[in-house]
Amino acid sequence: MNAPSPIHFYFDFSSPYAYIASEWIAALAARHGRPVRWHAILLGVTFQAAELKSPVSYPIKREYSLRDFARSARMEGVPYVMPSPFPIPSHNAARLFWWLDSQDPQRAVDWAHAGLRGFFARGINLSDMAALQGLAAEFGIAPEQAAAICADPVWKDRLRAENEAAIAAGVFGAPFFIVDGEPFWGNDRKHQIDRWLGGER
Repeated sequence: MNAPSPIHFYFDFSSPYAYIASEWIAALAARHGRPVRWHAILLGVTFQAAELKSPVSYPIKREYSLRDFARSARMEGVPYVMPSPFPIPSHNAARLFWWLDSQDPQRAVDWAHAGLRGFFARGINLSDMAALQGLAAEFGIAPEQAAAICADPVWKDRLRAENEAAIAAGVFGAPFFIVDGEPFWGNDRKHQIDRWLGGER
């Protein structure tokens, strides 16, 4: 019997909506007997490919977006503290994810949760190497090892390749889900994904 195909979940450590989605995707998938394949990407790269910009970069959208981040987290029952600075470059957290994924994908998912919760529930600036090393140490990665991984060309290239693969798959934002070839963009697609997995096509 063939194993059920995974839900592909694309996230950026600097995306509030990806953080919120990261807190519900596993339970939703489990209800339908599906595994989840996590993909750490960089939103800036996908935005550039799609000729988009972050909503907070538009004055008319910024205040609404900041309000909606907090409201969406509250409605989902997820702890949330608006981090500062925001947004941040998240490449180092993503490189650590892919290093962990190469050894143990579940541990990489655990790191994704630690990083997303660290940034959005605790205000840990993942773009600051000292802060990132501190979080890595809590997670069980020695600070000097974390720094070495982030600087290693192997993991820089891996993240670059994952970004390119995501764009090739049609990913242009986060959170982004691909379910049996069907794309869904946004934390607000939870109910559509649930119904799609339930057979409503």
